[in-house]
Formats: sequence, C-alpha cells, structure tokens
Amino acid sequence: MSKIGIIGGSGLYQIDGLKNTKWVNVNTPFGKASDDYLTGELDGRQIVFLPRHGRGHSILPSELNYRANIYGMKKLGVDRIISVSAVGSLRETLKPLDVVIPDQFVDRTNMARNSTFFGDGIVAHISFADPVCPELANLVCDLSRDLGITVHFGGTYINMEGPAFSTKAESNLYKQWGIDIIGMTNMPEAKLSREAEICYVTIALVTDYDCWRQSVVDIKEVLSNLTSNNHTAKKIIKAVVSKIPLKRRCVCATALKDAIVTNKKIAPEETKNKLKPIIGKYFR
Repeated sequence: MSKIGIIGGSGLYQIDGLKNTKWVNVNTPFGKASDDYLTGELDGRQIVFLPRHGRGHSILPSELNYRANIYGMKKLGVDRIISVSAVGSLRETLKPLDVVIPDQFVDRTNMARNSTFFGDGIVAHISFADPVCPELANLVCDLSRDLGITVHFGGTYINMEGPAFSTKAESNLYKQWGIDIIGMTNMPEAKLSREAEICYVTIALVTDYDCWRQSVVDIKEVLSNLTSNNHTAKKIIKAVVSKIPLKRRCVCATALKDAIVTNKKIAPEETKNKLKPIIGKYFR
C-alpha cells in the first residue's frame, strides 16, 4: 500500500491520532535527515511524518538537508507528501489564520540549497511548469472548505533565504511581482519531490502580513497564530488522508519517464546505486 508523507513546519511536531507509531532512522547517501521519521496509521492509511526543523525546532531553513528528507520519504515508500508551512501574506485578502494552497513557486535562495538528486554523471531535466500535484491540491482544498476553513486555492509562494524576515523594500518588491505568500522552505521540497516522482502539495498557513503592511513582523503574533494554524492543519490532515485515492493518475508518478538524458551505458554505477530508489525502474 502506498504511504502518505507529512512534513511538519514550524510548531507542528506531531500528528494527532496516529496508531502503531514507531520512530525510524533512515540512512541516505545524502546524509542525515532533519530527524527520524515517525511511521504509523491514521484512518487506515500508512503515514510517514517528519518534523522539518527537527523535534524542538533546532534547524534553520538554510541548514535543512532537503535531499535527505525527501530521499528518506521515497525510501520508506511514500508517494504523496503534504507539506505544512507557516507563511507571510503579501495580499490584503490573505489574512492571518487563512489557509493558502499555492500552485506556483519562485526561488529567491540563489540556489544556495541543494535541490536536485542528479549530477555525478547522471543528468535529468524534469518538467516543473506546474510544481504542485493538481489532484492532491484540489482534494486538500475541497476538504478544507468542507470543514468551514477559509482556504484560498492557487497563488505563488516565494521561497526567500532567511532566517531574517524581509526588508520593507523586498516585501514591496515581491508584491509588485504579483507574489502572494512568502516562506523559507517549500521550493526545494517541491522540486525534489517531483524528481522523486512523489506528489507534493503545500498547506500554507498565514501567520502575518510580512512587513509591507506593518512596520515589523511581530514574532509574538506569529507564534500565537502558529498555535491556531497548527490546530487547523491537523484538522485538514485528518480529513484528507482517508480520501486520497490508492492509485495515482497524475503526471507526478512518471515525472522521470522522459527526463533522464544520460546514456544508460555510460551512467556511473556508483551514482545509479545511490539513486536506485528514485531511478531504479528506468535503469533495468
């Protein structure tokens, strides 16, 4: 049976209602993941949970080992990932405590984070025009609305560097670009998930208006809203997991089918072995 991965953001370090739980350490060729993975069952579905910043929140966004995090999910049999993330709003209509399901990402980390599994003799170019799984995103949005949650479908998430929040100039620039929400983690996760042929969706939980609307980002307000938002995220996860179809019909499942351009005859054995959970079916 396919497994559902959940990546918990700031303040979300556990999933309520998990049964038969076990913390599992996963070795990856890319190093150590943010934490051990918590496996368990929720409403009859197999769940794999990872606290993005580690239990106790000890890892900066720029320090996260994104490759290890997603590789570990793949190795454990995950084929869908629901990412929970705190974001700032760049739109008056996207209010604190609202939920946004973005469908686009912009990277402003200047490639400072490793966000591809490829290299070392094997080249692949995935299609990434639509970085979020449409089937999973629509399901999350519809079920959130059924719960009476204020949810906005679609929009662009800009992945800033951090850990400091934006300057006013940056915040206003992103608004002029037409960006909707701002965060520090989701672009590498989305890109690596697509390379690993894992469906990916973000539940973006608005904590504040960034500094375009207010003089500074009030960290006390952010932390207070985080608590409320994480209760909301848990409700959404509880409603969604049992409704996710067992079979996938989206393009995410075959993202690498025509993306690997390296001649199989010259691909290094060491790299093929390293990436076996991801590319193994294409190198038989």
